[in-house]
Amino acid sequence: MANVKFELMALPYSEDALEPVISRQTIGCHHGKHLLGYVNNLNGLLVGSPLANLPLEEIVKEAEGGVLNNAGQVLNHELYFGQFAAPKADNHPTGPLAEAIARDFGSFDAFKLEFQQKGATLFGSGWVWLSADNDGKLVITQETNAANPVQRGLKPLLTFDVWEHAYYLDYQNRRPDHLVALWQIVNWQVVASRYQ
Repeated sequence: MANVKFELMALPYSEDALEPVISRQTIGCHHGKHLLGYVNNLNGLLVGSPLANLPLEEIVKEAEGGVLNNAGQVLNHELYFGQFAAPKADNHPTGPLAEAIARDFGSFDAFKLEFQQKGATLFGSGWVWLSADNDGKLVITQETNAANPVQRGLKPLLTFDVWEHAYYLDYQNRRPDHLVALWQIVNWQVVASRYQ
């Protein structure tokens, strides 16, 4: 039997903790089926591969084809599911991250609008990311399919998944509404820890 390198991440909250922004049903399907599928596929593809002993982020930087698609989705989803907490009405970052957002986007509201717009206008399936470059400057990127900002030499901080399976059960085709709602559940302490 092949050794299992990667395992399905445990959620840092209960499946219903993000309601009504993301339903228990969506979490169960998205985490318990989609992400599990990527983990299992990746483990199968890594058997006998020279990439098998690398950390996940390094695999995403080095891989191509099916290995990249599955490794990228595992990394993306681990960052995605790890950045949320129960909804809060006035939810915003503080400290150095908040200062960097104001410096690089003008204000938190201006940042949110640009982030939502990039998420809403990404054609097809993919992700919208807030990342930091080597100098700490913040940038927003659109990444298609399973791509991740680490492939561009950036440090990923925050992501919204705009694959339909992330929102269709709760929002049908209303991707922009989903993006607006997600701000209520961002755990800014987690995002700030990624920035430091």
